[in-house]
Amino acid sequence: MGKLCALGVLISGSGTNLENITVEIEEGRLPASVAVVISDNPDAYGLVRARKHGLNAVFVDPASFPDRAAYDRELVRVLNENDVSLVVLAGYMRLVGPEFVEAFRDRIMNIHPALLPSFPGTSGVADALAYGVKVTGVTVHFVDEGLDTGPIILQEAVPVMSGDDEEVLHQRIHEVEYKLYPQAVRCFCEGRLRVEGRRVRILEEE
Repeated sequence: MGKLCALGVLISGSGTNLENITVEIEEGRLPASVAVVISDNPDAYGLVRARKHGLNAVFVDPASFPDRAAYDRELVRVLNENDVSLVVLAGYMRLVGPEFVEAFRDRIMNIHPALLPSFPGTSGVADALAYGVKVTGVTVHFVDEGLDTGPIILQEAVPVMSGDDEEVLHQRIHEVEYKLYPQAVRCFCEGRLRVEGRRVRILEEE
């Protein structure tokens, strides 16, 4: 068996998607390894989760750098130092800049709690509820220079029930995230994703 696909996971908060991906790897369902976990928040519980699994987890302080470009260059350095093949944004609350995107073009994934291009940004669940939609969902996409505008890899719909508040709907969305994100990462690690303009073609399993 060849070298496992090395993931670099960027987090800012609790790290539930990191935890889920790590468990999928540990239980043999995802042919990958987590090479490094990076947080922009020293108090992110995701760092605790990572260390419980014996992962290489580091805090990189944005305040130590003069601007976003300098911070992004440090992230790229750490990721390259760890031979990362795919960057996985898992609740990472900062926009990555153009230099970062160019360094990992078509190798940065993000997950969003809505059916893009609807309800981009950090309040996708609340925005969907406020708009009154009957269906929202989950999107896994490659990251480009825009806000939640990159080519879409996978999507799945999630119904909005009449009694839903933000917490209840978010929990239903999380359940889909935990299925969809490892699936997208697996497709990448198996070399089955082809980016063709705005479309991502998923090749059949061999």
